[in-house]
Amino acid sequence: MRNRRSRLDAILQAMADGPADVEGLAARFGVSPSTIRRDLQDLSERQAIARTYGGAMLAAPEREISLSARSAQNRGAKAAIAEAALAQIAEGETLILDGGSTVEMLGRRLGGRRQRVITNSLPLIPVLAGAPGLELVVLGGAVRPISMGTTGPLAEQAMRQMTADKVFTSADGLSPRRGLCEATLEQVSLKALMLRQAAAVYILADASKLGHAGQPFWVPFQPGWTLVTDADEAACAPYRREGLAVIRPAPGAAR
Repeated sequence: MRNRRSRLDAILQAMADGPADVEGLAARFGVSPSTIRRDLQDLSERQAIARTYGGAMLAAPEREISLSARSAQNRGAKAAIAEAALAQIAEGETLILDGGSTVEMLGRRLGGRRQRVITNSLPLIPVLAGAPGLELVVLGGAVRPISMGTTGPLAEQAMRQMTADKVFTSADGLSPRRGLCEATLEQVSLKALMLRQAAAVYILADASKLGHAGQPFWVPFQPGWTLVTDADEAACAPYRREGLAVIRPAPGAAR
């Protein structure tokens, strides 16, 4: 399984230079054309590539949706996920809160608690700044208006100087074998650093994000991370097999 996963990653890297054909990929990786066809079918089903006559090419990324638009989607599910995530936080812990509408819902539930919060999420600044008992650290950097978060070298430089007990992140989509995806390399670079700087990782994702691979930049999953989702058990099973723990809100929670 590990060799096949590595080959799938290598196929995607090969396609970064342009479309590839089955025979050429088979020769490059030393496997049969039928094996490559199965690999391409797998990648196509995960929306990572588009099939062409005799081969394939990288799929075009989806149009990114603004934070305000995403905040209006699946609000009941996101609220339930935020409540389930809140239950994982102990008083006094240092938290990293990434951008995203579901993580923002979690951040809005921290008022009155004793926490240190590190974030690149601009909408959380007026919510958390000055809240009694809460220390807020904001990562500077370049602002992405569509996601209302900061990224770039300044944000990463600050993040390298801090560690946290827990990080809560989200994503444009999750794929069991590839990890979580975002629209830009800058987002993925900062996200990966956030995940390394925390002792425990929580991914907050409603059911619509699972199996969705519409963006081209990825952070691979690591065993021991936790997925908090409202998706059913059948949808969660592939992530459990990748070594993720899964927390599902109680039925009807926060809806």
